[in-house]
Amino acid sequence: MIARRSPENGRRSPWFTRHSPWFTRRPRITILSGKLARGPKALWRRLSPGLSSVRVRATAAATLVVALALGMAALVLVVSLRGTLVSSADAEAARRATAAVPYARTLEIPEHSTERIAEPDAKAPAEEPKLVKGAQRAAVPEEGVAVRFADPDVMVTKEDGAAELVRASGYAVAAVEVTTADGPATLLSRVPLDGVEQALRTVYGALLPGVPALLAVVAAMTWLSVGRALRPVAAIRAKVADITARDLHQRVPVPRSKDEVAALATTVNGTLDRLETAVEQHKRFVADAAHELRSPIATLRARLELAEPSELTAEALADVERLQSLAADLLMLARLDAGEPLRAAELDLGQVAAEAALRARRRPGVRVELDVAPDVVMSGSSAHLDRLVTNLVDNAVRHAASTVKVRVAAEDGAAVLVVSDDGPGIPPDQREAVFGRFTRLDEARARDAGGAGLGLPIARDIAHLHGGSLVYDDSGFVARFPLG
Repeated sequence: MIARRSPENGRRSPWFTRHSPWFTRRPRITILSGKLARGPKALWRRLSPGLSSVRVRATAAATLVVALALGMAALVLVVSLRGTLVSSADAEAARRATAAVPYARTLEIPEHSTERIAEPDAKAPAEEPKLVKGAQRAAVPEEGVAVRFADPDVMVTKEDGAAELVRASGYAVAAVEVTTADGPATLLSRVPLDGVEQALRTVYGALLPGVPALLAVVAAMTWLSVGRALRPVAAIRAKVADITARDLHQRVPVPRSKDEVAALATTVNGTLDRLETAVEQHKRFVADAAHELRSPIATLRARLELAEPSELTAEALADVERLQSLAADLLMLARLDAGEPLRAAELDLGQVAAEAALRARRRPGVRVELDVAPDVVMSGSSAHLDRLVTNLVDNAVRHAASTVKVRVAAEDGAAVLVVSDDGPGIPPDQREAVFGRFTRLDEARARDAGGAGLGLPIARDIAHLHGGSLVYDDSGFVARFPLG
């Protein structure tokens, strides 16, 4: 780093603190650090759904465990192999040194030389050796304090630290104190460690590509195995998601493997059995109650109609009519929920809609207009479709200001029924809620408004039973059915 002396205090300061004002602009650094701080969190939020998968977590855990085991095994293997090879080299060096001791005792080594021993692997050209008395094929430089044998890896020296110098050059060294003809000396025997390094390189060459490849195999096998084990769970989840209150007779598939997943499927099926039984009992109770109420309500209505007219009689008769309508709606819902087979036949939707609209309840000041296209033929139940149109028209008459329009036409390969009125309409956030059972908007909760909140749910169930749909949009209630 280049530093300059500051004239204020005489100290050296980095040049960039004086000549680079941008470096001291902390707001930039703060903004950048804020982005970096938000980045990992946003990335984790994107990845967390995928990482929460059991398949991903099991694969990662298995791969991590195997990676740790292989890492420890590789480390132990390398350390053990290196220790074994170095020990063998040390033993070989000691053997050579022991074998050369008798010859070293007969050597004469000059004492007044200032030349120090050179590194064994120095690139300087070797001098022509000179035969020394008492040594078989031994040699010594013309001036030196070391005597080399004919074996270049064995020598006798009086130089201190020679063993460390040779060992630092990549050799295994054995040093033996001997007494030569000129006094005490050290016999050194070396064994090159090139074989050790070569063996370790071979091991590294096998481990470096082998360990990742093995981890990839472990990850792939774990991924496939866990996926195969979780496949029945996915099938169970898909089946449970498809089961509704109308088809509680369906059951989830039970895998043949007698494991926890099979036990889970069996438990789910048992729960569905109990749920189906409870729902059937509830439907039977509603149907029986509605059926049993029809007779006494009809008798009560007949008596009220035959009684002397009065204000109290009129109010009681209105309440009885509402009870009679409620019992009929409950009975219809019970039949629809029971999944009774539809007695379908070809019919003209326009004719059914016109007849039902004319029989619908009327309110003073509200007229019903028909716009019916001919020959809109479809397959369905005349009684059910008549009930659908009646419920929609009654609802429209109840909320209309002056006009209710009923339109029937064939559009885009479908039979379309539209019932609209000039009333306040339904807010967009409540257009789906009105199809809930016993659901009424606030303005429709008055007793004189009539209705128990079952007409629209019944109409939608009838539409679904005919393979169609019923929604509310800006044009009113729109029912679509497949053409026959």
